[in-house]
Order: sequence, then C-alpha cells, then structure tokens
Amino acid sequence: MKDVLSGNLIIIGGAEDKEGKKEILNRVCNSIDKDKDILLIATIATEYPKEVAAKYKEVFGALKVKNMKVLDISERTDAFDPINVELIQEAALIFFTGGDQLRITSLMGGTPTYNALREACHNGTFIVGTSAGASVMSDTMIVEGKDEDSPRKCTLKMSPGFGLIKDVIIDQHFAQRGRFGRLLTGIAQNPEILGIGIDENTGIVVNKAGNIEVIGEGAVYFVDGSTITYTNVSELRSDEILSMHNVKLHILTDGNKFDLIKKSPFEEEQFSHEDNTKENI
Repeated sequence: MKDVLSGNLIIIGGAEDKEGKKEILNRVCNSIDKDKDILLIATIATEYPKEVAAKYKEVFGALKVKNMKVLDISERTDAFDPINVELIQEAALIFFTGGDQLRITSLMGGTPTYNALREACHNGTFIVGTSAGASVMSDTMIVEGKDEDSPRKCTLKMSPGFGLIKDVIIDQHFAQRGRFGRLLTGIAQNPEILGIGIDENTGIVVNKAGNIEVIGEGAVYFVDGSTITYTNVSELRSDEILSMHNVKLHILTDGNKFDLIKKSPFEEEQFSHEDNTKENI
C-alpha cells in the first residue's frame, strides 16, 4: 500500500454530536489555530447549503473558531470559479458536510477546485468529511446499497471517489443502518481494498504515515479481504447471497490505533517506536 495518503484526514461516520460535548468537532477545531486559521465549510453534498452552512458556523463558532468561510458549489460551473479555487488554497481545514457523495464528485471532479483540493491536501491542509463527505475520501466509494441485507452481488453501486486515501472503501452510519453486508459485498468484489465502516458520532484521524486513531462513542470496523481463500462472487447470479471464507475483521473503539500499511491494529508503544522510521507518504 504505497502512496496511501495525500495528507491529514479526519473521517466521520455521520451524525456527529453538535449539541452536547461535541468531542469530535472539538477535535476537528483543535487541529488548526482557531484564532488565525480559516476553516472552510464545503456544502457541495447537500441540497440545503445555506441551512447546513449556518448550522456548522454556529457550532464551530461555539468552539471558538474565529475565521469561517463557505465553499458552495451547486453547479459544475461553480467549480471553475477562481474565487472558489482561492477559498480552498487559503483554508487550513476544509470540512465536507453530509448529503450525497455523488454530488461532490460529479460537481468537482476534474475541475480547478478539485485540483486545488488535492494540492492543498498534499501540502498539509486538514481535509475533514462527515457522512457523504466521508465516503468521498477514498478512491472507490459506495454510492448506493441496501441496508440491513445479506451481502448480495446486485445490492451495491460503486463509483470513483477523490482518492485522498487509497486502497480503501469507507462506509458511514455503519452499525446504525446495518451496512455490514454491503461493505462485505464491496470487499468481495475488490479483495485488495480495505473496508472501513464507521459508526455515527465516531471518526478516524489519519496522518500521512498511514496511522489511524479512532475517536468518538462508537466503533470502527476494518474488513481485510486480502486473506480470503474462497468467494463465489464471480459465479453468482446478481440476486444470490455471497459466500466468503477467511475474511479478517478488526473492531476498534475510541483511542485504538490502526496501521494502514500493515493492515493491523497497534499499541501506542509501537507508534512511538515506529513513527520516526516510517516514511511520510
């Protein structure tokens, strides 16, 4: 898994606490200088950009962020606007809200704003996404699939994402919407890719070395298909249930850590030992 990451990412499973302790959003805000840096709220995924932007401005303001701006791309022509490119270039953190992940890729993909986003990420800008904003982070994203269903060949639609994190499929609202079956379907079709399912009010903080820290009140599920010894995915009619043998699963909670390169959890002691030897990616 070379070139796993373009930069520093915070990926949230959706429905993050905005009213109580706001632990995840507080972690997001603490990633930047709240007095000087610009936090850019990207509302591309939602059909209600003004309302969503207003809500997050209220929350981030309560968390002492002084400088907030909004990236509102509602038509593809907006993604070519130099003003929007400049907004991305000057931001220290870009926060993608929930909605429809296909709106984000279809409106931004291949445009100057998309290129500016990738460059900003590579240069150290924090890229944060919740719900649909989480799914779009990977190079392959789930667009549609049946919740609370056994894994079936026909139940999943996938599409290219932004590729800010590679060789990964991310699913959100995971346990709450019963999405384990659809993530397994994605892994059966792409066993070289690591599946990551993130519960609501839960997130992962990913650094350039490929180290993940889990934050929040739920769990994060890492599904590794590289060990699969048998699957019937290529033999099935589209509506039949999948069979897979020797799928590896890790379930991590708040404070646990995971190495994307080795595809395995690790202890804090290992992190302090290995962090200086890992090459930034």
